[in-house]
Amino acid sequence: MPEPTVPFGRLLTAMVTPFTPDGEVDLDAAAALADRLVADGCDGLVVTGTTGETSTLTDEENLAMFRAVREAVGDRASIVAGTGTNDTAHSINLSRRAEELGVDGLLIVTPYYNKPSQGGVQAHFTAIADAVGLPIIAYDIPGRSAIPIAPETMLRLAEHPRIVGVKDAKADFAAATRVLAGSDLTYWSGDDGLTLPWMALGAVGVIGVTTHVATARFRKLVDAVVAGDLPTAQRIAYELEPVIRATMTRVQGAVATKQILTWQGVLTHPGVRLPLVSPSVEEAALIRADLAEAGWELSA
Repeated sequence: MPEPTVPFGRLLTAMVTPFTPDGEVDLDAAAALADRLVADGCDGLVVTGTTGETSTLTDEENLAMFRAVREAVGDRASIVAGTGTNDTAHSINLSRRAEELGVDGLLIVTPYYNKPSQGGVQAHFTAIADAVGLPIIAYDIPGRSAIPIAPETMLRLAEHPRIVGVKDAKADFAAATRVLAGSDLTYWSGDDGLTLPWMALGAVGVIGVTTHVATARFRKLVDAVVAGDLPTAQRIAYELEPVIRATMTRVQGAVATKQILTWQGVLTHPGVRLPLVSPSVEEAALIRADLAEAGWELSA
């Protein structure tokens, strides 16, 4: 379980949602993957976030994933449910239903597509936080939501007792410094390759994607920073760079992660849902070349 002073833990994986060959959610594969990630060092799991392809899951599929992962890991790890959408009422309903299933917290993304004002962003998060009894991580990812959460907005959100943290995929270190200095919010890196600089600034760890395929190495990286062992943390960060490149830059993260997990023998099927598609032959070759650069050997 995570440290008492760090909500949800330092190393969390934003889980993929496995599918069967006919495109159905594979709850057995999800449970097995969750168990493996926790055994390999994850403190917590984010279920049906961006990498979990939540935008193409039905509410019932989301809820089934929350239930399956909670049952698989028990109290060995925190379960954070990705229940944020660009519809506030929908987000509230899904969040309440996730709470009934016994998840530990919620990941709420900035409303995407609508492009609300900062006042609208604040009202959206506040309405969800008012409607549930669970702690919330605000997910700031303007590359997908089209708008950032401004530092002034984040500081106002920090006043809400149930908004406890930020998954930051914005990489505006100056803005984050202002929020960290002016609030008690807990930060996690939302960019795998920036885990070390984020932790140097004050983040407690990472909510990662590459952590699916290199869990133990990320565990050692996070632990080295906490222990003040900068040389070890730097060395591991350098070693992980081609793995992160393979997972996060060649194709969309869920696509690459499922493909690598299949090559590793962890998943039996790498399928994703449209509009995502599996890597082309050329893209798969680039991913393999990155992993070979890292010294990885893949049997498949």
